[in-house]
Amino acid sequence: MSNILYVVDNNEKKDYEYHLKEDTIIYHFSINSSSKVNISLEKENIKLYYYYNNINYTDNALSIEVLHQKDSTASELYIHGVNVGSKKLDYEVNGIVPKRSKDCICNQENQIINLENGKSTIHPNLLIDNFNVESNHSAYIGKIKEEKLFYLMSRGLSKKEAYQLLLKGFLINMDSIDMSKINDFSKELEKI
Repeated sequence: MSNILYVVDNNEKKDYEYHLKEDTIIYHFSINSSSKVNISLEKENIKLYYYYNNINYTDNALSIEVLHQKDSTASELYIHGVNVGSKKLDYEVNGIVPKRSKDCICNQENQIINLENGKSTIHPNLLIDNFNVESNHSAYIGKIKEEKLFYLMSRGLSKKEAYQLLLKGFLINMDSIDMSKINDFSKELEKI
């Protein structure tokens, strides 16, 4: 990848705008924050990998829009959140491919884990106006599966250790990540 960006929000409300002309990976780590993200893919044949990882304690939202401006662009979005309490966490994720852009790939994976009785919503939208496009989306809202906890606990981990391991795998699941860039996020994850 040509360009790797790290973003860490901590109790903030921020807007981000990216005009990409080269392959880019964006690692976005959010602690109790709301974000509005607009990404425009402005050169043919570029790829975007966007990883959004969120720990939520109060009412927060993510709004993201990826616009495929040119032919043969690709976007892969991985939007993961952990809603710790009983608050709201809302995701609106829009992939847009206009009629003029062909041979595009527009995919998104959206997941929120509610640790308590949080009120979470995911709106995965694919606004595709071209037949020559590959696009997929998914949305999952739920709790950590008891079978996973049981399996890890049967291997000698405490329930807290099992939760920590599963949450770390869910929110920091990339091998290529520079952990020194996300110290605050890692420390916050350990508090859950």
